Amino acid sequence: MSDGLSFEVDDRFRAAAEEWAEARLMDFEEALETKAEQALLEIEHLVSDATDVEFEVDGATVTHYPSDDLAGFLADQAEETGLDESTVLKLHVDLFARVFLEDDVKRPPNAPPTDDG
Repeated sequence: MSDGLSFEVDDRFRAAAEEWAEARLMDFEEALETKAEQALLEIEHLVSDATDVEFEVDGATVTHYPSDDLAGFLADQAEETGLDESTVLKLHVDLFARVFLEDDVKRPPNAPPTDDG
């Protein structure tokens, strides 16, 4: 396991956590932690096939302890872009901010209808 990478969640991520909390009748802090875990799991799984993540949430700050595979991947991307690893991780997490929100399903206009309408 690598050293922790920390970043502050942005407004988009915060809004997704608020939506998650409202839909599931949970408090915002718990929803923020759930959304962070979902995003980090997706990223870790894509890079290293991991099915578990080690992270902490303190207010709006997320600290993730990436697998060695993910740490290497982030280091390579940081070198390519000139950004630090924490910023690269934050960008990836932001991509997954709205994952698993039911309202976020968008279908092309020419897609066949689904069973639920």
